[in-house]
Amino acid sequence: MNAREYRKASASIKRQYRRKMRRERPLISSLGLPLVMAVVVIASGGFIVANRVALDEKQAELDALREQVDVLEAENASYKSILDEEDERTYMERIAQERLGYAYPDEHRFYDTMLLS
Repeated sequence: MNAREYRKASASIKRQYRRKMRRERPLISSLGLPLVMAVVVIASGGFIVANRVALDEKQAELDALREQVDVLEAENASYKSILDEEDERTYMERIAQERLGYAYPDEHRFYDTMLLS
């Protein structure tokens, strides 16, 4: 058998093999690529939804923390103004009068009873 006949026979065998494989192609190989693509698309959608839910939760947590920062900054400003006062005695007198209800011995306090009831 010369080289030309060998190539011809080889090509003929390859064609026969390909035809046979096309006829006998199992169902899994014909559905394989579309099935894998469908699984990838569904899994990607699931990951996107899960990430979006996590993002929304983190955004809500961030908003709550920002509100807490605002409250703490206001409280800090209040404490800073107290510390910046020159006279500690003035501060203590103000706290005693406002929060504790103390008064000087000669001081008279008048309360509007309409507002208290």
